[in-house]
Amino acid sequence: MSASKQAIMETHLDNLVLLKRGKVRDVYDLGDSLLIVATDRISAFDVVMENPIPDKGRILTRISKFWFDRMSDIVENHVISFDADAFPELCKQHASILEGRTMWVKKARPLPIECIVRGYLAGSGWKEYRQSGALCGHVLPRGLVESGSLPEPLFTPSTKAELEEHDENITLPQAESLVGRDTFRQVERISLQLYHRARDLAWDQGIIIADTKFEFGICGGKLILIDEILTPDSSRFWPKDEYLPGGPQKSFDKQFLRDYLESLSWDKRPPAPVLPPTIIAQTRDRYVEALDRITGGAL
Repeated sequence: MSASKQAIMETHLDNLVLLKRGKVRDVYDLGDSLLIVATDRISAFDVVMENPIPDKGRILTRISKFWFDRMSDIVENHVISFDADAFPELCKQHASILEGRTMWVKKARPLPIECIVRGYLAGSGWKEYRQSGALCGHVLPRGLVESGSLPEPLFTPSTKAELEEHDENITLPQAESLVGRDTFRQVERISLQLYHRARDLAWDQGIIIADTKFEFGICGGKLILIDEILTPDSSRFWPKDEYLPGGPQKSFDKQFLRDYLESLSWDKRPPAPVLPPTIIAQTRDRYVEALDRITGGAL
């Protein structure tokens, strides 16, 4: 499948107030709401790459919409609309840029933690287990292997780092101290509910969700789900029919890009290396396949 439109590295919507540029999203302040535009930027090791991945922002937005629609009975989310025609009038002149890659959302005060749920041992979780036999304070059985399934999904929070800084795994008491006991218990319960439902739905589509990250905020005194949800940027997606515990897995996320970067003599600090066209194309293919498998729909 070829890229359908020119890749967008940054947006410049001159009549709107740019609040911030994140690793992937450009966020505009509309007063009592926000416009979140998913660009085609991609980051790895908390560094934004020099090259965009065509259609990536549209893929992330489509997948987020799919999941938000299926999780709204578990927890309220920040979405007002994904439809550019429904956006405020001052956005209309930018419809061609915004369509398909933008969420119009409620403003919320983000919690200062990342709410990570792990069903399998991979990435920093596998590294921590090898070093200590535990994961964010959860003591685990001996003899678990890389990419192996955990006895049960675990809530393993982390800090929320700024751009080009690194998130760090923290214990449950540390997370509780950052957000308060009642809020902590609420996000732990909801995060596990969301993961269980997503895991079961994705399994039926031939995908293992090894782990994923949720973000929450406070809006009108109520806890709501914010940011993106269950995308290849925030999750590890593995093909079920090729799953073999005991080592790294083929994936439908940016692990392919990380593996390529690990093969270079790059110190994981800016500036990022220029990506070859083949790596860009193969990374895009993985995102497209994740979209096709999860939503059952083409880009």
